[in-house]
Amino acid sequence: MTDEQKTLAFVVYPGLTPLDLVGPLQVLSALAQIDAAYRTVVVGATKEPLATDTPLRIAPSHTFDEVPAPFAVLVPGGGVPTMHAMADENLLAWLRSAADGAELVTSVCTGSLVLGAAGLLEGKRATTHWMFRDLLPGLGATPVAERWVEDGRVLTAAGVSAGIDLALHLVERLAGREVAKTVQFGIEYDPQPPQGALDWDNPPYGDLKPLREHTLREGLAEHPQLLERLLAHA
Repeated sequence: MTDEQKTLAFVVYPGLTPLDLVGPLQVLSALAQIDAAYRTVVVGATKEPLATDTPLRIAPSHTFDEVPAPFAVLVPGGGVPTMHAMADENLLAWLRSAADGAELVTSVCTGSLVLGAAGLLEGKRATTHWMFRDLLPGLGATPVAERWVEDGRVLTAAGVSAGIDLALHLVERLAGREVAKTVQFGIEYDPQPPQGALDWDNPPYGDLKPLREHTLREGLAEHPQLLERLLAHA
């Protein structure tokens, strides 16, 4: 690291969803390869490998203590483990401290709930995974149904794959449209899903509502006040 480099810090915690992390990490690592003014790091409480919600394990490159003042922070999401992360005071304390001087505070999917639990979404427009979007008012945010939402230095992405879109937008914001287009071509990002575009007028919420309830109640079982705070606005 040089004195001039700007650190883009990707946060990890046990049980996160890998694509929330790896999608934007791949995009912004490409930016760092193109522009030496930036570097990407993966930060956690320790450097020990962490389980995810897939068989993949992820090892942080740095500890929280080693990255006290990043240029940008990104928090990935997940299911029940992300609810646990909302009450992890070690993680929340680092987020508050890091965000205090950061130029960009960002999240993917339910990672925005972690930002909210740290008090970083107060008065902000934000998004998250569509199943959890109506919980954002309980964290002081105004929910917005967009692929990503930019409110000053706070940027939040919707569910999982939306992190790639957010990251490409960040590359454009930081380095310009041509660099962003180069990165997009480099990762060959040209979505053409086999089942076609999502029909937002007919989401399968009836089938997935029990999963949301289980996620919230199991993840926050030991933190009833936080659970009540979220559900009071849903």
